[in-house]
Amino acid sequence: MHLPKSVLVALLAASLLPVSLPLRAKDDGGRSGHVKHVLLISVDGLHALDLSNYVATHSSSTLAYLSRRGVTYTNAATSQPSDSFPGLASLVTGGSPTTAGFWYDDTYNRALSPPLMTDGLGDPGGPCPGKIGTIVAWDESIDIDLTQLNGGGGINPDYLVRDPNNNCAVVMPHQYLRVNTIFEVVKANGGTTAWTDKHPSYEWTNGPSGTGVDDFYGPEINSIPVALPQFAACNPVPAPDTTPDDGWTTDLHNIQCYDSLHVQAILNQIDGYTHDRSRWVGVPTLFGTNFQSVSVGEKLKIAGYTDVLGTPSAGLEGELEFVDQSLGKIVSELKKQGIYESTLIIVGAKHGQSPIDVSKRVGIGGGQPTATIGGADAFDISDDGSLIWLTDQSLTPSVVAALSEPANQQALGIQEIFAGQSLINKFNDPRKDPRTPDIVLKVNTGVIFTGGSKIAEHGGLNEDDVHVALLVSQAGMGRKTVNIPVSNQQVAATIIWELGFDPNQLQAVQKDQVSVLPFLFADGDKH
Repeated sequence: MHLPKSVLVALLAASLLPVSLPLRAKDDGGRSGHVKHVLLISVDGLHALDLSNYVATHSSSTLAYLSRRGVTYTNAATSQPSDSFPGLASLVTGGSPTTAGFWYDDTYNRALSPPLMTDGLGDPGGPCPGKIGTIVAWDESIDIDLTQLNGGGGINPDYLVRDPNNNCAVVMPHQYLRVNTIFEVVKANGGTTAWTDKHPSYEWTNGPSGTGVDDFYGPEINSIPVALPQFAACNPVPAPDTTPDDGWTTDLHNIQCYDSLHVQAILNQIDGYTHDRSRWVGVPTLFGTNFQSVSVGEKLKIAGYTDVLGTPSAGLEGELEFVDQSLGKIVSELKKQGIYESTLIIVGAKHGQSPIDVSKRVGIGGGQPTATIGGADAFDISDDGSLIWLTDQSLTPSVVAALSEPANQQALGIQEIFAGQSLINKFNDPRKDPRTPDIVLKVNTGVIFTGGSKIAEHGGLNEDDVHVALLVSQAGMGRKTVNIPVSNQQVAATIIWELGFDPNQLQAVQKDQVSVLPFLFADGDKH
């Protein structure tokens, strides 16, 4: 049969169009049709290099076992900046920091008003509406009592920012998120959900609806360590100083005990119970948690890496082994309950940690960028990069000029300055988006804004910050290694797709035009 030339031209044009996400739920059949549960695990700080090295040197490990039954993406990137908040948002919404609206756990917003009480110390924040423009804290400082493992019972509304355009109502973390989450989509399609993380503020995983997570657990990582008799040998080791909010992160043993709380929550959920085993609710359709042990092992001076190739010290090796053994318990429990074969396991990382090569480490204290730009600085957050909000946006050119002075660039370890058009090319226009910083500093690899002893940090834009591990595994999958660039934003779309739902139900997937991860599906089950 000969087709008219006009039809042939139309067919050829269609074949050249990029493949888009499906506009309907996928058909039954194929390997992905057997996914009944998705378990998402973030090993915070885990680089792609860490995963590859560990699997290569620990052939009997759980990570090696999972990699033999899955796709390892060796060129995956997390969010820029690489903080936990935007990093997790990319995994569970599919959105970039500008789309999801999370830049960091502490930021600034030009359109909101301060909390009734500030600093978690009872200092008055003033009337509302009154001051417009405020620091927005989503860390332990909004807990009722940050020294307690349960945060004193959750979040204190008096420590939350207020919206002058909404009768000065307080803004909960989930209300700050601009797009819906995978948890909301799963619930909308009849599934159940659970999530465990390191602060009560991670209730934002509920999404804008406030109801996305059926079983949320957020033990405060910066609380004062206490004995956990339910775990063998989990008696806290005294911190090297007495600062309460150092919490569980100052000791390699303490952080493993803290992470054990997360592991036990997952085991209870695999058994069909809530995280505290108080009620039987059935195994969640979508659930997950994060580990902090590797991140702490990368930061503490007694641990870290021994060379530029990512060889872990004995201290960091112990943290990696703890995570691997914990994953082994999880896999064993899935098998015990007969749901391993129907569970898709995703091991990734909200962020990396910089530098791997500790010889590059340069600690910069003394007020960081504030000392350089003075009164023009409304707020900056600086770990191994800087996000800067100015008191007056018209000051941007003069502040950039000051930061560009050779002496200041050397003092702050600046590699690149994003402001004006160079910033708009990467992010939103700060003149139109009250959350977007006016200036972003990318620093030289190894620069850490600290006067302390830690040897690595995250939150910046360097290779070691953003090049993270990503492994997608399920029984029946063949081993595959993929080194083409992928993004953590694709994880959310992939989770929804694998569960049989339409990824376009995720608002960020539509806004950022995100695709599912490649090379996961059988030939007849891609799109």
